[in-house]
Amino acid sequence: MSPNRGTRFLVIVPTYNERENLPRKLPQILAQDGRIDVLVVDDGSPDGTGDLAAEIAAADPRVHVLRRTAKDGLGAAYLAGFAWGLERGYGLLFEMDADISHPPEALRRMIEAAKTHDVVIGSRYVGGLVTVSNWPMSRLLVSYFGSWYARVITRMPVRDATGGFNCWHRKVIADVGLSRIRSSGYAFQIELKFRAFRKGFSMVEVPILFTERDSGESKMSKRIVREAIWRVWWMKVQDLLGRL
Repeated sequence: MSPNRGTRFLVIVPTYNERENLPRKLPQILAQDGRIDVLVVDDGSPDGTGDLAAEIAAADPRVHVLRRTAKDGLGAAYLAGFAWGLERGYGLLFEMDADISHPPEALRRMIEAAKTHDVVIGSRYVGGLVTVSNWPMSRLLVSYFGSWYARVITRMPVRDATGGFNCWHRKVIADVGLSRIRSSGYAFQIELKFRAFRKGFSMVEVPILFTERDSGESKMSKRIVREAIWRVWWMKVQDLLGRL
């Protein structure tokens, strides 16, 4: 279960107009463990995030950039990042936001938990607690009940099904069938966890304090919420039909 000694870890950071956040987030990530590399997956940010990421990567061999030409959704960005990481032999692959929402210091606890579990979730709702800071009540309710809704329908033993701060052993990502994933946004996070759960991979939640961004704009939209609502049922039906 534990990654081999010397195995490198890849933190995948999707970006779209995150020029303000990137210079402060990347050093914090890299400082957590010398085995960590970062892959910035930029979807053609008009604010120059991709150019800035390339400048940082030129000065630091642990930073890499995957530049895409269009804003194609969070799920597609992560799928591209996963494929990039698998091709280069990384043992653990992380999903992480570019803003301050996901605390870099939690990476150490997640790496430790990955010694005994296949999937580690940085959870906002584990242990009956809600660990979210500076979120409006409307956003919190959408997220909390979205995770509850997904858990009830899919029967996954996961409190934070919609969370986007996750660690995956490479064997999980290689086995879940990335080419078959159809979701984006919240639904992408649910579908990836559900596929891993149905494959029998072990999952554990590590509590984190989620803090609302203080710069840049949230990518949340009503379309993302609507997709998550109907996609959960699509996953359930596909699973019942043996097509997942």
